[in-house]
Amino acid sequence: MAVRSQENVIGAWSFLIGVIIAIIFGLVAMVAGSNINPIILGILSLLGLIVGFFVAEKDSKTFLMVSTAVVLVSFAGLQGGVLSAAILGFVNVSKFLTNVLGGLMFLFIPATIVVAVKTVFSIAKS
Repeated sequence: MAVRSQENVIGAWSFLIGVIIAIIFGLVAMVAGSNINPIILGILSLLGLIVGFFVAEKDSKTFLMVSTAVVLVSFAGLQGGVLSAAILGFVNVSKFLTNVLGGLMFLFIPATIVVAVKTVFSIAKS
């Protein structure tokens, strides 16, 4: 049986909880016909900061590449969702995607900034 490292358990759980919150509240906001509550967005940002603080230094390059890709794709998805809703009239599906992608951006952007700053300090230190 392999021994698993416990160094990133808090960050992993924070990430998983953040993704679940983004999806659930995206669905709830779609049904209600509104945007995600700003308090929930603040919680997602806080979870993103926690994720960023607990990314191990050995995983920082991979995390930065993946998180940058997620932020860019989420932004492109937001723009595409708004465009498709305007053209095709799929307001409900577009509202769900817009809320979920926006929630993911509120989770990933703080985490990416924290890991980038940690990486810069680690490079400057060596």
